[in-house]
Amino acid sequence: MEEEIINRVANSALEVFDLEDYYAAGQRCLLDISQWLLEGLVLREKDFREALKNHDWAIYQNQFVAVHCSTDAIVPAWAMILVAIHLKPYAAKIVAGSLEDLETVLYQEKLPSLDYTIYKDKPIILKGCSKKPVPMSAYILAVQMLQPYAKSIMYGEACSAVPLFKTAINQR
Repeated sequence: MEEEIINRVANSALEVFDLEDYYAAGQRCLLDISQWLLEGLVLREKDFREALKNHDWAIYQNQFVAVHCSTDAIVPAWAMILVAIHLKPYAAKIVAGSLEDLETVLYQEKLPSLDYTIYKDKPIILKGCSKKPVPMSAYILAVQMLQPYAKSIMYGEACSAVPLFKTAINQR
C-alpha cells in the first residue's frame, strides 16, 4: 500500500506575497542624453535645444522612461528638466536615473495603495525569485508595509524560506 504524498505547503496557512504581481505593465526605455552633447560631454545650449526640438518624441508613447547621461559630462539640472518637458506629452512615467530607479518609483507608487489587512496575523513568504526586474528597494518597501500585519515574514520559496520577522506574543 502506497502512502499518499501530502503537499504541506499547499495545505498551510502561508500567504505568498509576490512583487511580480504588482509589476507595472508597459515598455521601459533608458533615454541617454549624451547623444545630444558635443562629443557626448559638452552641453551647448543652442545645439541641445535644437536637437530636442528635432527629436521624434512620439517614439516614447505610453512608455516608462528613465532619463540619464551615460558619460561623465557635467549636465546642468535644467537640461534633464527640459528633456522631461519634451517627454511629458508622450511618456507614461518619467524619472531621472537608471532603469532600476524607474522600477523603484513604480513600486513606490503601487505598494502603498495595497490593502495589507488581508495579511493580518498570517505567516507570509516574500517571494524571492522573479522573472521581472524587481529592485531590492521594492522588497524593502514591501516588508515595511507587511510587517505591521504579518504574524511572520520569510523570504524565498516555501521549500527554502529564510525567516526574517516574527511577531512577539506580547505584541498582539
